[in-house]
Amino acid sequence: MKKYNLSFISDADLFNHVKETVEKYRFTIDLAEFNKNIIDPIKLTFDAKVYDKSVQAVVESEILRQLDKSNTNHIGYFHQNIFKYLGNGWRVPDSGFDVVNDTQKIYVEMKNKHNTMNSSSSQKTYMRMLSATVKEPTAICMLVEVIATKSQNIQWVVSLDGERTIHDNIRRVSIDKFYELVTGDSTAFKQLCEKLPTVIEDVVFSLSQKNSVNTVFAELEKISPNLSKSLYLLAFKKYQGFEDFEL
Repeated sequence: MKKYNLSFISDADLFNHVKETVEKYRFTIDLAEFNKNIIDPIKLTFDAKVYDKSVQAVVESEILRQLDKSNTNHIGYFHQNIFKYLGNGWRVPDSGFDVVNDTQKIYVEMKNKHNTMNSSSSQKTYMRMLSATVKEPTAICMLVEVIATKSQNIQWVVSLDGERTIHDNIRRVSIDKFYELVTGDSTAFKQLCEKLPTVIEDVVFSLSQKNSVNTVFAELEKISPNLSKSLYLLAFKKYQGFEDFEL
């Protein structure tokens, strides 16, 4: 196995964790999955006309968007689960907080971006952390953000019932500062980012070639040879007048 030379994780653990993440990637889609939330043919028509694209190009973009949405969740798996390989008491529980260190009494909720939580979810998360500090007064709870506005380890301030709320042991931490806390190395996250492209390339090379399977267009053609018409019939076939809809 190639040497990646990261002091805080073994070459085998890093390779296998990246492999598990890559294997979760979505490569197939059919019409039922494509239309799971009911595709809006009117929006697709606007997109095609306004951006001067073919309907096929717009549908392909929508397919890629849906695949990308699924894959984004797998990146969350990568960020969270890598910590179970870093030792020193860090673990990834099956439920509850995302990452925990029982010895140090640190409880982590991890988010990919700093703006992914609305006010309601922020308050809910903060209240859960407050509850943890009531049960264990020395507990430290952290909202760890992979993509934060800056490098930071600060008190997390929220508004609860209109009042500014702050607690010494409830923190808002960027991922680089969290890696520093876990590994003792202030540049650990940077080092991981430097090695990651190579590890992913090695993993992809080691895997059998995955063939993308996309049956969306073939299934739409069965509805109508006219792609635009098939999209309208997919959404509106039970609406009045659409039994003889023409484009």
